Amino acid sequence: MNLNNRITIDPAICHGKPTIRGLRYPVEIMMELFSSGMSIEEILDDYEDLERADLLAVLAYATLH
Repeated sequence: MNLNNRITIDPAICHGKPTIRGLRYPVEIMMELFSSGMSIEEILDDYEDLERADLLAVLAYATLH
């Protein structure tokens, strides 16, 4: 998986925090959802513009950083 296609860092978006495809969903917030016990399916139900690959990239990014 190429994280560069899924996780972006742009100083103009969310103060330069890593986000999913520049959609203003910070990796940090997605990790908080996972930490609260939400599953990938539950997050996808709540955030319809996200894809399963986006959330897998979040998990991979968090593991590396």
